[in-house]
Amino acid sequence: MADEPTDSPVPRRADRVSVTIEAGIRRSGIHPFRVSAFDLSPVGCKIEFVERPSVGERAWVKFDSLEAIEAEVRWVDGHVGGVHFARPIYDAVYRKLIG
Repeated sequence: MADEPTDSPVPRRADRVSVTIEAGIRRSGIHPFRVSAFDLSPVGCKIEFVERPSVGERAWVKFDSLEAIEAEVRWVDGHVGGVHFARPIYDAVYRKLIG
């Protein structure tokens, strides 16, 4: 797996927890897919995309038993990219996801 590029123009706003979680990903005009999400924080995560997105593109990440979370693609390296959530995940929900 590729790591987040060290020259990423967008600094992280929160520490991420090294986890692998299945999630759904939906992009405008593209069929939703089940994917792996990595390095979760309350404000974003790394996603293994099925089809390469564009930086700045909107996506909706759906963790099991939660509503879809709107996100923006911040960086892409191959089929892996970082997304930033439009709204942070509530602390209690976040702890349950990484638990």
